[in-house]
Amino acid sequence: MPRRAGSAGPPPEGGSRRQARERALSLLYEAETKDQEPAVVLAALPVAPAEFATALVAGVGEHMAELDDWITRYARDWTIDRMPALDRALLRIGIFELLHRPDVPTGAVISEAVELAQRFSTEESSKFVNGMLARIAETVRPAASAGETVDAEAVGADPAEDDQAPAGEVVEDGLHQQR
Repeated sequence: MPRRAGSAGPPPEGGSRRQARERALSLLYEAETKDQEPAVVLAALPVAPAEFATALVAGVGEHMAELDDWITRYARDWTIDRMPALDRALLRIGIFELLHRPDVPTGAVISEAVELAQRFSTEESSKFVNGMLARIAETVRPAASAGETVDAEAVGADPAEDDQAPAGEVVEDGLHQQR
């Protein structure tokens, strides 16, 4: 059930999906910099992250070869090894959600990945992540590429709380547009 502005209590799943994606990004980055499997990093945590963060990290770890294959096929003039580690982690999360989390709207997957790229990487990275995920989404979710309504709960957002586009806005190519 979506939270309303000013409601008491913690957000669903111990935090918003936005926060869970951010936590998953940091754990996947940690795994890569330590040259460890994501499952090893998860197992070493004294307190498990939110359920959605755990699902993202475990899913990316289980499907790493498949996700890297998608990145390799769609990256123009870039080898996967040349990409910044944060960009690789963001792409892996986004592609995992596009392929294996049909409950998450395409627009939410792309816009959340782009926002994380803007916050933690470079402007060029956000454009790169947006382009890659949009092109992959056209292949794996063709019906959604025409635009869809963003479900605020699916992105873990209370619009008044963490700058997410309100439910009912149409998201195309990672940009919010009013209906």
